[in-house]
Amino acid sequence: MTDLTQLKAEHKRLTRVQVLARAIGIFVGAVLTAVGLEIFLVPNKVIDGGIVGVSIMLSHVTGISLGLFIFILNIPFFYLGYKQIGKTFAFSTLFGITALSIFTALFHPVPAFTADILLATGFGGMAVGVGGGLVIRYGGALDGTEILAILITKKTPFSVGEIIMFFNIFILGTAGFVFSWDRAMYSILAYVIAFKSIDVVVQGLEESKSAWIISDHYQEIGDAILHRLGRGVTYLEGEGAFSGDNKKVIFCVITRLEEAKLKDIVQGFDSTAFLALADISEVRGGRFKKKDIH
Repeated sequence: MTDLTQLKAEHKRLTRVQVLARAIGIFVGAVLTAVGLEIFLVPNKVIDGGIVGVSIMLSHVTGISLGLFIFILNIPFFYLGYKQIGKTFAFSTLFGITALSIFTALFHPVPAFTADILLATGFGGMAVGVGGGLVIRYGGALDGTEILAILITKKTPFSVGEIIMFFNIFILGTAGFVFSWDRAMYSILAYVIAFKSIDVVVQGLEESKSAWIISDHYQEIGDAILHRLGRGVTYLEGEGAFSGDNKKVIFCVITRLEEAKLKDIVQGFDSTAFLALADISEVRGGRFKKKDIH
């Protein structure tokens, strides 16, 4: 078994170009989300789900900046992400949330593009969804409820998606008391539009993904997945149909928030490795539960 210290030493850092591309993607996603919130949804008293939705209602009640609430309420989830998913994800998330907080404050004085509630709901939901999808695609997140849901699902029989839906039904329903019931219904519509927009950007919102990896460095990659992602791996015996060569095939199941980090691990050990990812609608049994990251 490869020593953990050796694994960390051997792991190749992201190149400057990769870091820049990730930062640009997260930045653009955060700005788009801020546009959807401050220029479409918030002026028309329509909210999004999750921590952002809670922040919108608190900002409305207290008069304090929306960006400040978004940043403060997400701090505990940044810490949880650091502990449970990893440093790269946590700092990508912190960067995205910081950018979102700043730009919601900058866009706050900008007049709403439209007073038509249906147009605001549709375009605001799309902007929030596309922005959030970009951030997820580049390895971060803008809302702490997904991280919390991942932790809760480890101790309950409910899936991540079911837990997030429960949170959002409660949050969006509360909008009926803070604003009005018609605004609560528009908020649900905006959430559905955002959800589907993320689906388009990320290419699948299933909480779990299966990964198949073929590489001559299978031992190092498998150990890195174990120690850096906390996910169990299975080594399968494979044979090339054309070459007849025997190959080890790595199989593992991850969450979609871990996809970017898995790609970094594989790329770091073998840039020519075969990697196939597929959406999984349901995972039961086995040892899919996440191990602690040391």
